[in-house]
Amino acid sequence: MKVTAFNGSPRKNGNTSIAINTVLDILKEEGFKTEIVHIGGKIVKGCTDCGICKKNKDGFCAIDDDIFNDCLKKMYDSEGIIIGSPVYFGSITPETKALIDRAGYCSRANDNKLKRKVGAAVVCLRRGGGVDAFNQINNLFYLNQFIIPCSIYWNMGLGRKIGEVKNDIEGIKTYRVLGENMAWTLKKLYT
Repeated sequence: MKVTAFNGSPRKNGNTSIAINTVLDILKEEGFKTEIVHIGGKIVKGCTDCGICKKNKDGFCAIDDDIFNDCLKKMYDSEGIIIGSPVYFGSITPETKALIDRAGYCSRANDNKLKRKVGAAVVCLRRGGGVDAFNQINNLFYLNQFIIPCSIYWNMGLGRKIGEVKNDIEGIKTYRVLGENMAWTLKKLYT
């Protein structure tokens, strides 16, 4: 089984990456294949609502001059999906928003190809906006019939400077328990 994580932070090795890798480390310990895809700072265009994915029924987006379709293929080929983003002005990054909008639209237009995948949101923030960002990512999961494992708190960690999230003991514990619960859920569903 495979879990693919998408990091919406432009800081490839920043707090969001640390948070995602905390979850992935648990999944690796449980025997899962894992991959992290860094989308932050790369071109992920927004959905244009052209409807071609509904007409073509090939599962992919008609916009093919960015990294999105490669990301979507990785989602289709994974049993588990993690989407992480830092909080920017109370929201997720533009790349993360474009990824979830287009993935959701393409999936729903093609017989819900993401249905019953296991999905988890991971958020890093300095002080506020975390719940809003967490909910924005979860909208993809809810509207596409994902199975969402929970943790002991919202999957958020505090930190502004790179590495500060490691000092958030409760946040790190939350990410670790998320990894444990995601592993348990995946095993129950797929073995």
